[in-house]
Amino acid sequence: MKAEKRKILGKKVRSLRRGGVLPAILFGGDEGSTPVELDLNIFRRVYEEAGESTLLDLELGGKKEKILIADVQRDPLGKLLHADLRRVAAGEKITATVPVEVVGESIPVRSGEGVLLTLLDEIEVECFPQDLPQKITVDISGLNEVGTGIAIKDLPIDLAKVTIVGHELDELAVKLDFPQAEEVEEVPVTEAEAIAGVEALAEKPEGEEGEAIEDEGADKTKANPQEPSKESPKEEKPEKTGEK
Repeated sequence: MKAEKRKILGKKVRSLRRGGVLPAILFGGDEGSTPVELDLNIFRRVYEEAGESTLLDLELGGKKEKILIADVQRDPLGKLLHADLRRVAAGEKITATVPVEVVGESIPVRSGEGVLLTLLDEIEVECFPQDLPQKITVDISGLNEVGTGIAIKDLPIDLAKVTIVGHELDELAVKLDFPQAEEVEEVPVTEAEAIAGVEALAEKPEGEEGEAIEDEGADKTKANPQEPSKESPKEEKPEKTGEK
């Protein structure tokens, strides 16, 4: 890529983007940070192919130097806004994030018996620039049993030249697991429906309680039709006569 020193700074860089120019910053080494500008279309194409783990040649002011794309900034719609470029010295170790690419086909995954879990989609490494891998390829065609996986130590990385940062070598990069049972999706109940349900349970039809008591009494009467009345009969008084 070619770059030019950038004179427009701050919020004024919006005018550069409208003209197809990407503002960037070049840092690292003994020269300090230098604001630069790049052709937006060329940078987009290079970044899609190289990512952040490929050494690139940058020409600035007639001088070429090795760089890495350290970071990019985008707006919420994915439009490129800014790039950070890091100088790389040939005799100094660097740290970079290398993407993990899964290749091949696993029989349990193809049959539906298992699902592939990608536990690490990128790995940070430390090495000399000439030993930096552009990507780390994981071949899953040898995974034929659910529950098995591929550890970092089994990846195609020359561990004599490349140091893994932030992970143990026994840590799995990918794993075959059992499929998860599908959850039954619950139909959400609206607030109005919930209130209506509560009110329906709380309300009773008018006269319901009285009718229940009457029915209860009627049932008892029917159950004991021969039961005598508990009231004692009234005594009849003898009629008075004229005899003394």
